Amino acid sequence: MSNITRYDPFNLAGIDPFSGIDDLFKGFLVRPALLEGQPKMQIKMDVKEDDNAYTVHADIPGVKKEDIQVSIEGNQVSISAETKTEKEEKKGEKVLRSERYVGKVARSFTLAHEVDEPKAQAKYKDGVLELTLPKKAAGSAKKLAIQ
Repeated sequence: MSNITRYDPFNLAGIDPFSGIDDLFKGFLVRPALLEGQPKMQIKMDVKEDDNAYTVHADIPGVKKEDIQVSIEGNQVSISAETKTEKEEKKGEKVLRSERYVGKVARSFTLAHEVDEPKAQAKYKDGVLELTLPKKAAGSAKKLAIQ
């Protein structure tokens, strides 16, 4: 059964006078300027932990594996990537609109345990960077004798 509501032409509570403003200017400028607050490329990731290691899956689409850098210092992990423009314009062809991100993006995060850097591994396939970061073995605690 549907809900029946009565239309009141004098009630202005549900009217948005600017609701169609986006459609008015859509396509007005063929090549839009870079606007402040426009979303840039971000590295989105999942971090999982088991008893021996951390596993990180980071989405970095459209980047060649040669343009990705990963650095590890103790429990601090940094990922950076750079995308470059491709100059493949054919004769008589011009770019009407370009929305793909070009530039450098970076992300750093801290883990609860230090990473065993020599055993760490990185794989990049289908736009996903997979890091396997083994935990460094905890040093054995030494008990001091009180004299």
